Formats: sequence, C-alpha cells, structure tokens
Amino acid sequence: MAREKKKEAINKALLKKAMGYTVKESCVEYVIDENGSKKPIRGKLQTKYYPPDIAALKAYLEINGDERPLESLSDEELEAERIRLLAELNKSGRQENE
Repeated sequence: MAREKKKEAINKALLKKAMGYTVKESCVEYVIDENGSKKPIRGKLQTKYYPPDIAALKAYLEINGDERPLESLSDEELEAERIRLLAELNKSGRQENE
C-alpha cells in the first residue's frame, strides 16, 4: 500500500515536471534592531515558471509502460504526446481548483 502511494507520488511529480508548472515564492527581508530581534522591512511575492522537461516526460512514459519505446518515436510523435499530456494536466488542474 505504501509502495503504491510512493509510486503515485513519483508519477505525479514526474508528470508535473514533464508538463511545466508555476510556483509562487515569497521573499522577506529582515533588519536586526538594537534589541537584536528581527524586523521585516520588505516582502515580495514572485511567480516563477518552470518550463516542460522532455527528460521527465521520457521517464514518465517509460515508468508507465508505454507500449512503444521512446527511441522509436519521431520528434512529431513526441511533441504530440507532450501536447496530449499538457492538455491532461490542464484538465486535472482545473478540476483541483473547483
């Protein structure tokens, strides 16, 4: 049971990296006052985009038992699979937000 959860988590992470994702990061700058305590002086929220990763896509397809070895796929077929997986990820992302 735990092994399946780990495999599912790995598959989810690989798919996320294969499709590309966006992360919001916060950065806070502190200053130390005369008492030695930290006081926040500035903060900002950044959105960082990580583009799709073809190596992660290949690993995802190999792990999930793709019927054809990736070496035999043409560039057009790989691109079509990437687009299909992006659409699947966008669809699942919309379902999570609802």
